[in-house]
Amino acid sequence: MIAEPNAASSLPSQKENAVRDETVPESAVQNSRSVRNGNLKTTREKRKVREQSENIRKNSSSSRRVRRLQNGAVVEAVTLFEVVIMGKRAMQSVVDDWVEAYKQDRNVALLDLINFFIQCSGCQGMVTAEMFQSTHKNDVMQKMTETFDEESGLQYKKFMAFPWILTVTWPVDMDGEDYPLIRTGSYWKKFRANFCEFIAVLVQQCQCSILYDSYLMDAIISLLTGLADSMIRAFRHTSTLAAMKLLTAVVGVHLNLDVNKHNAQRLYEVEKNRISGKRTNYRLDQLERKGKEYEQKLLEIQNMMNAIFKGTFLSRYRDVIPEIRATCMEEIGSLINTYPDTYLNDSYLKYIGWMLYDKQPEVRLKCLLGLQGIYSRKELVYKMDLFTSRFKDRIVSMPLDKDHEVAVQAMKLLMLMSQNCEDVLSDEDCETLYQLVYTTHRPLAVAAGEFLYKRLLSYEGDEEVVPKEGGKSGANAHQLKRLIHFFLDSEVHKHVAYLIDSLWDWAGTFLKDWECMTTLLLKNDGGDREALNDAHKSALTEIILATVREAAEGHPPAGRGAAKKHLDALLREVKDIVVKHSDMSVLEASSRTYYILCSEEIAIYNQVDRARTQLIDELTGQLNQLLDGFWQKEEGFCTDAGEISRMYAALRRLAAFHNAHDLTKWNLYHKTLRLLVFEMEHGSLSVLMILPALQCTYFSLLWQVAAAAENSSKGALLALRRELRRFSEICMYFLTHKEKDVREKAFVILCDWLLILSHQDSNNNEEAVGLLDYLPSTSLQEKLLLFVQEHIFVEEKEESKDLTKEEERKDESCKLDDLNKKRSLLAAYCKLIVFNVVETTAAAEIYKHYVKAYNDFGDIIKETLSRTRHNNRIESARALILCLQQLFQTCAESQDGSTGVDLASASFTNMKELARRFSLTFGWDQVKSRESVAMIHKEGIEFAFQGATGTDGKCFPPNLSFLLIISEFSYKLLKPDKKIVYAYLQRYTVEPLPYSRDEWQPLIWYKNSLLANEDEESSVLGSLGEWSQMGTSKASSCKRKLSNGSLPEASHAEAASQDPALQSASQLASAAGKSRKRLKSRETNLQEHLPFLCPGGLQRSKDEINTEDVLMERQAGDKSEDADVDVIDGDQKS
Repeated sequence: MIAEPNAASSLPSQKENAVRDETVPESAVQNSRSVRNGNLKTTREKRKVREQSENIRKNSSSSRRVRRLQNGAVVEAVTLFEVVIMGKRAMQSVVDDWVEAYKQDRNVALLDLINFFIQCSGCQGMVTAEMFQSTHKNDVMQKMTETFDEESGLQYKKFMAFPWILTVTWPVDMDGEDYPLIRTGSYWKKFRANFCEFIAVLVQQCQCSILYDSYLMDAIISLLTGLADSMIRAFRHTSTLAAMKLLTAVVGVHLNLDVNKHNAQRLYEVEKNRISGKRTNYRLDQLERKGKEYEQKLLEIQNMMNAIFKGTFLSRYRDVIPEIRATCMEEIGSLINTYPDTYLNDSYLKYIGWMLYDKQPEVRLKCLLGLQGIYSRKELVYKMDLFTSRFKDRIVSMPLDKDHEVAVQAMKLLMLMSQNCEDVLSDEDCETLYQLVYTTHRPLAVAAGEFLYKRLLSYEGDEEVVPKEGGKSGANAHQLKRLIHFFLDSEVHKHVAYLIDSLWDWAGTFLKDWECMTTLLLKNDGGDREALNDAHKSALTEIILATVREAAEGHPPAGRGAAKKHLDALLREVKDIVVKHSDMSVLEASSRTYYILCSEEIAIYNQVDRARTQLIDELTGQLNQLLDGFWQKEEGFCTDAGEISRMYAALRRLAAFHNAHDLTKWNLYHKTLRLLVFEMEHGSLSVLMILPALQCTYFSLLWQVAAAAENSSKGALLALRRELRRFSEICMYFLTHKEKDVREKAFVILCDWLLILSHQDSNNNEEAVGLLDYLPSTSLQEKLLLFVQEHIFVEEKEESKDLTKEEERKDESCKLDDLNKKRSLLAAYCKLIVFNVVETTAAAEIYKHYVKAYNDFGDIIKETLSRTRHNNRIESARALILCLQQLFQTCAESQDGSTGVDLASASFTNMKELARRFSLTFGWDQVKSRESVAMIHKEGIEFAFQGATGTDGKCFPPNLSFLLIISEFSYKLLKPDKKIVYAYLQRYTVEPLPYSRDEWQPLIWYKNSLLANEDEESSVLGSLGEWSQMGTSKASSCKRKLSNGSLPEASHAEAASQDPALQSASQLASAAGKSRKRLKSRETNLQEHLPFLCPGGLQRSKDEINTEDVLMERQAGDKSEDADVDVIDGDQKS
């Protein structure tokens, strides 16, 4: 009996629905089901119903739910239908869960499966079920109806799914042609594949257990058979597909059982021969029982196969819906190929033969594809004699089918029949098929060409006619003669190009043997039997011309193939686009099209090159005409807006093509250069003319440099060198142009130009490299840097205006575009720094804006710092300390120099924050950054004591506060290096201090930051505590402020009191892993960069340099998350 499930188990929760609605289409969301129990007679049955109702949720939830990730979120499927919708990655697990649920309560699990098939049909209605307990068959048959209730507007279908009677209720609009199997789009194509996969996996997982319980398969087959008889298309189509896939899966089980049965029989025979006849053997009895078990299962499987075939296939292979007929034909063809022992007979083949006459091409196509699989196997062909004799004429006529795909597949089928069936095709049949090489549909013509080549021209399998003399040339000569005879006999002399095109893919070897062709053509017919007559020579001449044209042009003859793929039409279309449009993206796409088609490796190069040359001639002609009119005017001044627009369009078209094509022979360089020189002298050109002229001149010089680097005389190289210098001066002039777009274009071109000239690949032409190599002068580097300072890092003042929402949106869009341009400009300049075109110290000006402009340019600056550090660690560190020194000097100049730098000022706080960020970029590996950090301290100490008279302290160092800046790098020093740096610092100081202790507080702090042991660090904290109680303005300098874009930071005094456990375990593990040999190997290097080392330097005992020396002493105020953000050293590991 079937229990009535409660509402909680049948309806998903609101939360689950919310997740599901985002995963599957709304049309896929199905309503709940309700199951009605009927004809309960006894108290025991009612009690069982109540028990089942209480256990519904826990028994069915596992079979109906599966979790999977989609876009980072967990999606919970509630029904089998939703599992199939989501995909088949969870198919195996959900089927396993369903099998387990079936073993616990087969009624509930089976109802889930029944509801699954109903939902896959697109039904949004309700399924109810009642047990079949009537003993009167006629009463049951009367209930098998499909009716329509006019009052409720619902349709009902009641049918048998033994042992149940199912009733499906759905709205009347279900008749609409909209259900999952016919919906378009990749989503629903995947659903069809997943649906078929689910059925295959279900049968596979059930074949070892519940498949033979005489309950599951009976119910499923009854269900699908009942739905297949419905008047509703969705039910018929879905159930037919499910039934045929079920049949295919069951046939696979049958094949496995058959193999197991034969293996068991063989083992039985071996065991029987091994033992004597008098003794009984347990192994023998076991094998005998196993064999009988396999026979019983095979019988059951055979009954299932017959039931599905008779119940579904026989009633649906002539369905009015072509998709259903095509499904039946596809599966019957697959069954015959998979299990020919049962299905390869006339009882099943006749259905394929009959449907060859179907009115719908997709049905005919499925029949042909199924027959191809059969005729391709020689071991099966002998069983096809009756079918072949009965339907051969129909198949021979199908290459003339109105549907192109059907015609092509029919031709391929006839090719297989010709190869594997002896004398199945008559000469008349072959002559008819040969003529198809002249058809206009190229795929059919190529298939017919294969048939003609293998049937008439080649010697495959026909060794008796293979010429024994002449070798390969003799074989090609005989093939050519056969081809000539066929061409003359076909009497289609004007279509030799079609014939050659059809044979080209199959007979290309002998069709390209022009030596053999000319030999045949030149033979005299006097006494030579192999000589050709005049008609044959004329035909051979036409064949030679057609083969040469096919090899040179590489495209089908006129009229064969789609017009849009014809090369001439394509080139005309592209040319029209270029002439009509001036948008740069369109022009660049057209230029790339010509570039791809102009590859010298393909046969169409000559034709495309001619078209490209013709186009460039027209474009340059237009430009020359406009320029002539332009220079004829007084002083060349152009005021006509229309003329400017035409000049602008012509220059843009040529610039777009000059980017990918070498247009040097059109001499565009001198024409565009004259425009730029005129602008320098008069300054009256429109910006619309300057920009494309500048771009075109740049491309012209690049093509000249590329050509000169390969092979040029010294005089040509010197002349080109002068032009390079001249163009650089022009770009320098335009850096200060009044128009912003011109300035930016000149800057980008100049940066790329310098990068290319400084990194030339001359193909071992050292002379060309020496003459054309160009590094920027000091004045040019200064101008580039000045451009960066004035146009990239300058903040634009925002004016408060009352704007509408649309105006605000446009304003934000303009700001975003402006920011993108600035980022491109900065990236172009930073490339010069990274590739050593300009000095590395130029990066100091960029690094100044690391914190303030972090949101806009932080990633570019960080990448620049990383690349320069990879190139040269010392020079990169020198740029950092130079940046800090320049900022300190600027800060000091802006304040009263008599009192020194105000440690509480926002500018000084920002400097310390920048120094802290710089220190974080060195990463965790102190050994790698050892020399760099030491150099920073050395340069910083020397800068801090500039202006002092010496160690006697007669003059107070004005830059002493800079020691607070470089103290941010102290924790990056190894302990031995801290002592060395401390000793170097002592050279600049005397004890006791000659001035007030307050003035020397930066020195005190810096000294204590270099002390190695914890006691000395405690003294630092104590001195800082005393310093913080003083009433001077310097007392607040240890606290970081959020001012002028700087980031907030806790004071050193507050940070020092934090738990030292803030140091991460990964830091300690990484530092402890540094070997002593690694420390020792860098001591020599460090000596070179630290000339201030005390005698003995790093010559310490091995006991003194231990693992503890490598542990990093982080300042307590530096947060670990900041380090994760700012560490940029590519080869350092945290």
